[in-house]
Amino acid sequence: MRRNKTDRADAAGLVEAARCAQIAHVPVKTPRQQGLQALHRVREQLKAHRTAAINLVRGLLREYGVAIPEGAAKVPAAVRAALEDADNDVPMPLRATLAEQLDRIATLQADMAAIEKRLATEAAQDVAVQRYMTVPGVGLLAATALRAGAGDLSRFGSGRHLAAWIGLVAREHSSGHQRRLGRITKRGDAYLRTLLIHGGRAVLRAALMRQRAGRDLDPLQAWALELARRHGHNKAAVALANKLARRLWALDHYGAAFDPRHTSHKPA
Repeated sequence: MRRNKTDRADAAGLVEAARCAQIAHVPVKTPRQQGLQALHRVREQLKAHRTAAINLVRGLLREYGVAIPEGAAKVPAAVRAALEDADNDVPMPLRATLAEQLDRIATLQADMAAIEKRLATEAAQDVAVQRYMTVPGVGLLAATALRAGAGDLSRFGSGRHLAAWIGLVAREHSSGHQRRLGRITKRGDAYLRTLLIHGGRAVLRAALMRQRAGRDLDPLQAWALELARRHGHNKAAVALANKLARRLWALDHYGAAFDPRHTSHKPA
């Protein structure tokens, strides 16, 4: 049976895949790509440990009526102030333990900064990554993650293919003349998709701040604000992530710098 795992079934599957021209071959990652991905994975693990330590410290102090403000950058100063406050009911042994947790958080933060520095060094030696970083909403993490995960973007036939590979296109349930589009597929690299969606939120926030300040908006920012007005902030952020993926493919395909005033013209 083809459904069972046997050498004969595996060979038959390989023959069928080689025979079907619509099945795209997945390129093997280079050692450099694997190294970049490993740096990102280690950084994510360190960030998870840092978040857990921050939540632990915040929860323990809340039991004694000490509220720590949100935001990782605000935690160390707020915790130190709580530990130096002699009027609260935090026991001395717990104060010493929380101080050790602050040192652990600082160590994790330093390790993350060291990895980001190594990623910046790699980015300085890669012209494609530097080109990606010219796109609004695409920083060091998103650019290097794209380079590590996707490699050469020329293997994608279009920007939509890249967006579909990341999982940023709508799931389709169409039949006959009736077309139904649902939520995004969420296929592919979840980490890269998350970074691009965060980038879309950053673009949307920057556009909103420029609008409130009465400054001119480029076409991308105007489109994003109009989309957010009609469909909400989150859907606009995901749509922006899709558009960012398409623009990243275009930059790599044409080898040109990012132009915020560029608009695509469809043939008549």
